[in-house]
Amino acid sequence: MDLRRSAQAALALGALGVVFGDIGTSPLYTMRECMAHLPTGVTREAGVLGICSLMFWSLVLVVCVKYLAFITRADNEGEGGIFALLALIPGHAAATREGKEAGSRRGLGAAVIMILIGAALLYGDGIITPAISVLGAAEGCKALSPDFTQNQIMWLACAILAGLFWFQHKGTKQIGSIFGPVMLVWFIVLAGLGLWHISHAPGVLRALDPRAGFALLAHRPVEVATLLGSVVLTITGAEALYADLGHFGRRYITLAWYGAAFPGLILNYFGQGAYLLANPQSAENPFFMLAPAGLGRALLIGLSIVAAIIASQALISGAYSLTRQAIQLGYFPRLKINYTNPDFSGQIYLPLVNTLLAVGCIYTTIMFKASDNLAAAYGIAVTGTMAITTVAFFLVVVRRWHWPLWLAGTLCGVFLLVDLAFLFANARKITDGGWFPLAIGAVVLVVMHTWKRGRDEIYQRVHNRSITDSELMGIARSTHLVRVSGSAVFMVGMPRGTPIVLLHHVKANRCLHKTVVLLTILTEEVPTIHRTEQLVLSGLGEGIWRAVGRYGYMQTVDVGELMERIRARGVPVVPQSTTFIFNQEMIFTDGNAPMWLWQKMLYRLLSRNARPARDYYRLPPTQIIEIGLPLQL
Repeated sequence: MDLRRSAQAALALGALGVVFGDIGTSPLYTMRECMAHLPTGVTREAGVLGICSLMFWSLVLVVCVKYLAFITRADNEGEGGIFALLALIPGHAAATREGKEAGSRRGLGAAVIMILIGAALLYGDGIITPAISVLGAAEGCKALSPDFTQNQIMWLACAILAGLFWFQHKGTKQIGSIFGPVMLVWFIVLAGLGLWHISHAPGVLRALDPRAGFALLAHRPVEVATLLGSVVLTITGAEALYADLGHFGRRYITLAWYGAAFPGLILNYFGQGAYLLANPQSAENPFFMLAPAGLGRALLIGLSIVAAIIASQALISGAYSLTRQAIQLGYFPRLKINYTNPDFSGQIYLPLVNTLLAVGCIYTTIMFKASDNLAAAYGIAVTGTMAITTVAFFLVVVRRWHWPLWLAGTLCGVFLLVDLAFLFANARKITDGGWFPLAIGAVVLVVMHTWKRGRDEIYQRVHNRSITDSELMGIARSTHLVRVSGSAVFMVGMPRGTPIVLLHHVKANRCLHKTVVLLTILTEEVPTIHRTEQLVLSGLGEGIWRAVGRYGYMQTVDVGELMERIRARGVPVVPQSTTFIFNQEMIFTDGNAPMWLWQKMLYRLLSRNARPARDYYRLPPTQIIEIGLPLQL
């Protein structure tokens, strides 16, 4: 029992460190931004009480009710995230996977496009979150000494971000063990400082009454929208509750939220409100003013920087996982993936993604210079993703769970009302910098959509030129063909028909190995597939076998290990000496594919720079042969 409780405590502590890093660092700047955008004519007391009320009820409605009570129940075999939600929608126009039979020319359905937009917006959010978190923490130096200039703080933040991204190649295992304990200390400090100031101004607790928030919303619509655009900073990071579902489970995420994160945040926000009520003339960031001047404030600044780094780390790791899922499902070109922990396949490092994030975050920090400038651009991407999550959840509860339409519509309608209120409030930020995460999301969306369309067209063309199994047997029996000793594996995009690469090989060399395996790798729209169900093997005759390896989108493909299992099934192959034969696509843009010319050119560029399949499948280069395959789009 003690061991079980220890394991449960470890999971809850891990969830605290990974899941709540982003939302846990929002107190660094949220109250300051809200106070800076109070509607005209509102007294300081009414403003503070209204803001605290809006913060409290936003956390309750969005995090406690929407995500923890409902959204996290929509898991795909324990996994969460926006791609997992896509897989739960029955009847959607699913992606043509790497290896899925390409007999249809369907375009991307509305549900798929919607999910892709949500995923793309997460990348835009991923660029801004580390920058605003680290900048907000570094700006605490001003509370220590007014001699610090904003330029000095900006370069300090850039140095911290550069160090953070440089460290990524070592993996999260080395620092992951301290994430939970540090964030636990962080939330305890948040709660303690908040309680201390609440005890001096307990009147701030009147903000628990939602009427204080509604009274603040009764002012001019334009000014209220500006204020809501700042209040939304309270709930940024809520999407991580769902995205990290598979790492810790709903139970332990909930335990970490109600046991530490939620009370710590509420007490700190109310503590900042109490400080503002007790110090009506203060114009400083109320968060850092909570700590006593001197050593106490210096320690809070140091802890804030560490917490901001952890918040950034959590989001960076999420970007890696999101990219791997997109690759596995066929929405993104293959990229190099390094596995940093042999015990946990989820701990990965993508060099290209890391470099792009690093450049984007540092550029963002230099461009915006201060966290209040970044706050003007922050929120529109994450609120857009939240609204898309609500719509996708509605499709799940109606089509899969078969809820009555009135019940699903009422519940999701309330969620969507809150989401759209925040989204429209943030729409004004587009001209103030909100265009930046939207532009990043648009680029990612174009890449995903172009790659998916291009892959569909490639598979369609390859499928139409394939021959049947019976025709392949006739070729294998031909007296004009020499069957040489040894074994060869032809990587096949579809689990039926004959690969073009085999026909090219026979035509060029007039020979075929005595043992031939047509190997197809399928990525299913489920997180994992049990080992006993991963391999489907059938004999076609004449020494030719067809093998299908089935994997979930959270699993890693290892063809070498799969070949050992094929040999164990009785196929006479020696994995160490087997030749693996691939197509090397050569894309030409003068075909009749229903794609814009710029899309064809972009696909050709992506195809040329995608990681070769031989590397993606972890095969030794000395056993690989590539045969050119010209294709017209």
